[in-house]
Amino acid sequence: MTADGPASAPAELPAHDQGLWITFEGGDGSGKTTQAALLEEWLRGQGRTVVRTREPGGTEVGVLIRDIVLHHRGDIAPRAEALLYAADRAHHVATLVQPALARGEIVIQDRYLDSSVAYQGAGRVLDADEIRDLSLWAADGALPRLTVLLDIDPAAARHRLDADDKPFDRLEAERSDFHARVRAAYLALAAAEPERFLVLDATRDVGELAAAVRDRVAAVLA
Repeated sequence: MTADGPASAPAELPAHDQGLWITFEGGDGSGKTTQAALLEEWLRGQGRTVVRTREPGGTEVGVLIRDIVLHHRGDIAPRAEALLYAADRAHHVATLVQPALARGEIVIQDRYLDSSVAYQGAGRVLDADEIRDLSLWAADGALPRLTVLLDIDPAAARHRLDADDKPFDRLEAERSDFHARVRAAYLALAAAEPERFLVLDATRDVGELAAAVRDRVAAVLA
């Protein structure tokens, strides 16, 4: 389920007074940060108020949790890891995301509960339904209007990460079978909720991907 057709430049967006929540998902090295930044730039150029954030780490509390789950030296029990992500999510949604949406702003977020289902559910081989239910409880049932999944083969993603010449965090350093399970879980999530997900081949040109994302966002706002 990959959108590969050419994307035309969307027309100027209509005025609106309701917020919009957009999340970016995908394996490490898929280009989420780049595409989130390009979407933010375009929306601001359209006169929109944009809140750019991420999980974990979008709040002061989240920064502390991020340091634990991604940079802690030593093992973290899989269930403890899942609970730490859920704790970050609960605080993040309640104190940052929901207030921004109530103000009519656009929230662009790097990772949300789909990451937990993929990484802690499939990657750590925990029960995916339990992980999703935990996250939904933590976030009081909140789901984004649009989730952009940048799909990439783990081997290609690892090549990108190697080229960055930066130390790997705890999840990036996992073995290839872990990342293969993560990718499969993401695609299964997208297949189950096609109305929420936009799945794109992350190996496409950066500009083409950005245009495809803009087209979908313009359609949602219209």
